Amino acid sequence: MTHKKQHSLLNRGDEACQVLKEHLEKGSIIRIISHNDADGISAAGVAANTISQEDGQYHISIVPRLRDSFIQKLTKERYQLFFFCDMGSAYLDSISRIKGDIIIADHHQPMKFETKENITHVNPHLFGVDGSKEVSASGVTYLTVRGMEKQSLIPMALAGAFGDMQYYDGFLGINKIILDEGLEYGSVEMHKDLKIASKNEEPLYKSLAYSFSPILPGLSGDLEASMAFLEKLGVSYGVKFSDLGPEERDILKDELVRINPEIFSDVYSNPKEKPTLRDIEDYSRILDACGKNKKYGLGLGICLGEKSDALDVALDLQRKYRQNLVNGLSWIKREGSNVMENIQYLYAEEKARKSVMGTIASISLSMETLDPELPILAFSRMDNLVKVSSRTTRNMVEKGVDLGQALKDASSSFGGTGGGHDIAAGAMVSFKEMDNFLNLVDEIVGYQLAQ
Repeated sequence: MTHKKQHSLLNRGDEACQVLKEHLEKGSIIRIISHNDADGISAAGVAANTISQEDGQYHISIVPRLRDSFIQKLTKERYQLFFFCDMGSAYLDSISRIKGDIIIADHHQPMKFETKENITHVNPHLFGVDGSKEVSASGVTYLTVRGMEKQSLIPMALAGAFGDMQYYDGFLGINKIILDEGLEYGSVEMHKDLKIASKNEEPLYKSLAYSFSPILPGLSGDLEASMAFLEKLGVSYGVKFSDLGPEERDILKDELVRINPEIFSDVYSNPKEKPTLRDIEDYSRILDACGKNKKYGLGLGICLGEKSDALDVALDLQRKYRQNLVNGLSWIKREGSNVMENIQYLYAEEKARKSVMGTIASISLSMETLDPELPILAFSRMDNLVKVSSRTTRNMVEKGVDLGQALKDASSSFGGTGGGHDIAAGAMVSFKEMDNFLNLVDEIVGYQLAQ
């Protein structure tokens, strides 16, 4: 049955590919709209690279969310094909008013809507495939171009999966199919190594402190502890991992494996990339930093091959972003969260902290700095609105928690918008309704756990 579901999704991807090919043959300029996180930027990169390689043209917008006002503008544009990546499935009724053909390559829960003939909707949930862990938007976008032999773009598709936290000591479902294609084609290589961050770029103590996937208890998020750990081992903390000798690497590996065996595992790389971007997970982190800093064009530029100056700027953004992460995690250790009956929450107004709220919430659950049994909502004040980023654990999802549904239902009750996946979701609501929204989410999650 699983194979049949996957095959149905692959067939829908082929249908979208045919629509795209027909428009490219006609010389249509393709209108791409994608989300602004690592997965959305990767998805846009897959679409844009495909069109460029086929000598086509495109006009692209990277946006944080689909607003009705933005969709209204699209209805006045005279493109013949609109290509939505990492968004669109929850806005089918509004999107259906756009004139022209439409491809939606999304992995979020779709709304119930009778799709019109001009819309080719590629979404794993339509076929019983779990879009929160088996395929990301960049993977779905790859399925829509797969029929044009675009295996060289598979590393970008997997970067999006890493960005959406879909790596579980291996890839599952459609992600695994995509990975296997990349390995067979040679666009992806896999080997065992330490999964520490930015091995070729950062001093070793920073590589350890910036490693959050997997977590290194006692080291992740703590620069001083990482420095002391390396000093105790007699390993120089100021050099890069790539500069260590074989004996020092072995000592480090043995000690880190004692802390968390998962730190030595499969590493995936793109052999055709320059060293800084070769590790696909590192590539994903760089795109994530661009997205978090609202430098969407910079992230997309890296996907399209602008590697020198753009990469230097992106790496600088990543360093600042990681320092904000470290500061944010220290804040959580110091202050903790506000605990309710079924959920917990964080609130911030500081600019630097707002950009990392969802990430530090997620990491704090993984590190168990905060109670992993309580889903967390992170609130960032935006004038008269609050942006909500929510996270939970796979264990709580298995117990019945669905944050995407909870935030969608609660936000709509107060004139806001929300949705996402069962394990991670977001919303925008009025600041004055924040307490009412919190109480309703707490109630909804309680109901989900009681089922």
